[in-house]
Amino acid sequence: MDAEAVFFTPWDPYVNMLTKARKLYEAANLFSVIEKGDLVAVKLHMGELGNPNYIRPFFIKQIIDLIKARGAKPFLTDTSTYYPLERSNAFDYMETALANGFGFAPLIIADGLNSENAIPVPSPDPILPEVEVAGVIHQVQAMIVVSHLKGHPLTGYGGAIKNLGMGCVSKKSKLAQHRVVDIEVDEELCQACGSCVEACWFGLPRIENYKATMADHPQCMRCLNCSSACPAGAIRLVGRSRLGMAVAVAAAAVLSTFSEHKVAYINFAHDMSTFCDCVPFRGKPVGPDLGIFAAFSPLSIDAAGLQRIDYQHLDQLHDTDCLIQPRYLARLNQAGSLEPKVVEI
Repeated sequence: MDAEAVFFTPWDPYVNMLTKARKLYEAANLFSVIEKGDLVAVKLHMGELGNPNYIRPFFIKQIIDLIKARGAKPFLTDTSTYYPLERSNAFDYMETALANGFGFAPLIIADGLNSENAIPVPSPDPILPEVEVAGVIHQVQAMIVVSHLKGHPLTGYGGAIKNLGMGCVSKKSKLAQHRVVDIEVDEELCQACGSCVEACWFGLPRIENYKATMADHPQCMRCLNCSSACPAGAIRLVGRSRLGMAVAVAAAAVLSTFSEHKVAYINFAHDMSTFCDCVPFRGKPVGPDLGIFAAFSPLSIDAAGLQRIDYQHLDQLHDTDCLIQPRYLARLNQAGSLEPKVVEI
């Protein structure tokens, strides 16, 4: 298994992409990470309710069927969100997954009903003291990480690394990653209008002495809701690049729980938008559909995708650096390459 190689099939609107996808997986020998009898987590984001940009369920069913053909036991999985939308606990997430078309395979929310099922593992970098890996992810023998390549307002982009680092951990570890970023209020600009209070999912900001205060409440996840809602631009996040570092560190911690050569990756670069699949709307498009990538390294597969999209546009739009995640993962001595060999199928 060559961690520096990435297999790629271009998107063609006039052919059956299921056929192309199967040829891609066969050329990459992608499912060689799976042995007969393995419990196999197919880790993916099944879409926030109202956002149409998640990976089409028929592509995932094909992956499930190919894993079954190897005599293994695949199931769909993801973890609950920290923020309180339609996937913040296992019950709501499963209802959302069914509504979005993912009722064709067993579905297990990996961190439990309310994110109580998690195993702490050592962090490979001091930016995070420890990482709580979702219990189901910690227990399986193999995993296929299926990601939708798209923009992200805090990390610049979301792909395989973020699917591992943010998507395979508990709510506690999701919050810990977000809180490596700081938040500040410019009191001279603040108009005490209360827009930040209304925008916050948790109602955390307060108006005191005719000014907004962003006291360091332990629930604050450093999202963009309050700063985006502020008409005066008085609220800003500081050190946003640190989140990409934390995501890479968490991804490395998740991978440390697997035996060597037991995880493979598929990135779908279609229906790409400026926002992630976590919001209940699609965001603006980011270029044309590119195709499907397959690899044995999250570092290599994300680097290959970033080579082909206008990530500088995402950098500028989201005031961050998309390359932080793969660069920091490389710094942690994870297998793969920032300049992978791309084999077109």
